[in-house]
Formats: sequence, C-alpha cells, structure tokens
Amino acid sequence: MGEEAGDRKFYTVQVAGVTRRLPLFEVAPGVSIAIFNMLGDTEVVEAAASELAKRLPSDADVLLTPEVKSIPLAHALSVRMGIPYVVARKIRKPYMVNSLSVEVLSITTGKPQTLWLDGKDRPLVEGKRVILVDDVVSTGSTLQGMRKLVAEAGGTVVAEAAVFTEGEEDAWPNVIALGHLPVFKQG
Repeated sequence: MGEEAGDRKFYTVQVAGVTRRLPLFEVAPGVSIAIFNMLGDTEVVEAAASELAKRLPSDADVLLTPEVKSIPLAHALSVRMGIPYVVARKIRKPYMVNSLSVEVLSITTGKPQTLWLDGKDRPLVEGKRVILVDDVVSTGSTLQGMRKLVAEAGGTVVAEAAVFTEGEEDAWPNVIALGHLPVFKQG
C-alpha cells in the first residue's frame, strides 16, 4: 500500500520533479485515498503549472477552475499562458448578477453541489476556447459541471487538465495529467 510513519500511512508522488508524501485517508471501510492538497505549496504549484503549460493547447482563450484548491494552479497557468482564468464558485455571492449555475454530485460530501459562473465572467467564456483545470479528477463530477457551465455560457471546452487523476488508471484518457493516484483497498 503506502509507507508507514507511526500510525499514519503515506503514498509518495512526483509532481514535475517535486517529491511529496501524501497522507492516506480512509474514505470507506478498507478503502483509502492519498490526499493531495497544493494550497500553500508554492513549489508544487509552480512546478505543476510549468509542466502542464507545455502540454496544453496554446490557442486557448481562457482557463476555468473550480474553487478552492486548484485556484493557485489556474493563476500560475494563466501567467505562463498569457490568458485569463475564471473561477467556478461553489457558493453564490450577493454581488454575482446574471450568474449561470449547474448542479453536480460532490464526491467529498455525497450531496448535490452547485457550481456558479458569475455574470461578470460570462464574456470571458462566451464564444471562447476553454481549458478546464482541476487539482485531482476522481469521479469527474466537477469536470462535468464545468463542461455544462461552459456550454451554457456559449464556450467550447478544448482541453481538460489536472495534476492527478485518481481511481481506475484508464478512466480519464482525455485528461491531461501529470500523474495518477491509485485507490488503496485492503484485503
């Protein structure tokens, strides 16, 4: 499975040449996943953005990312690619007018979750070539929600990118990813 340190188990990964030990977390009896959280990890964000930028279509117009954990990655990609990024919000704020929304099933909570595209960001997506960016693609529900937002806003998804895919290794052949995280099952 992974390495052990005391009572905690870890899975070691490489992100564009940067090594991290990810803690394993039990999500169901006998089933664990490696927790990847790049918030505050500037070295990982910068390395991942540099590598992903090389692999993404250079003729895209905008990046779309869900809040929260992948925002630093979208920002770093935006700087490298010279295109803006838009954040699909998980909560509608009072200042958001003419917003679009779609509902997805959250893998984290197992409950429906709404993604919002602020009306001020619609012109950045409408008629544009969009790259979807996330930290980890596990069930694909967030990607599905972002695809729906792009379609409703009149844009076209031209690529989907993540630092890692997770689960069945061949489940995400169209996602441009830097690595894959297995699901660990005991027994």
